[in-house]
Amino acid sequence: MQLYAWHIWMILGIVFVIIEIFDPAFFFISLGIGAIITALLAFLPFIGRLIPLQIFLFALFSFIAFLLMRPLGKKILANPGGETNVYALKGKTASVTQSIEKEGKGYVKVGGEEWVAVSQNGEAIEQDTKVEVLDIDGNKLIVKPFP
Repeated sequence: MQLYAWHIWMILGIVFVIIEIFDPAFFFISLGIGAIITALLAFLPFIGRLIPLQIFLFALFSFIAFLLMRPLGKKILANPGGETNVYALKGKTASVTQSIEKEGKGYVKVGGEEWVAVSQNGEAIEQDTKVEVLDIDGNKLIVKPFP
């Protein structure tokens, strides 16, 4: 089986795309796009024989792809999303369902779930008071009265 230039460019493009899957930095995808476009162009007879032109086209298309992918990559990587799991409760408003004793525990209801809570400054908080969740300590919410 004879290996043509476009075969090599296509293999390189696929390898670069696979590398991008394991290293999502939006760099190798640019090289993969450049190599795949070069492979398609190298399939044409007049470009298929000119290796220096193929290298130039690869560099050109990879650079263009990098310039187009960079803003997308920065947008995706800069926005990791919000907190997840129990840490998503930070900043939420809760209602005290069982009084929080001075230097002790009580219960608050956040989003339909009841949690053990302690006061931020150790002060007592009465039942039915609105509180803000400041932090999480193990399975306890640290709260303060809502302003």
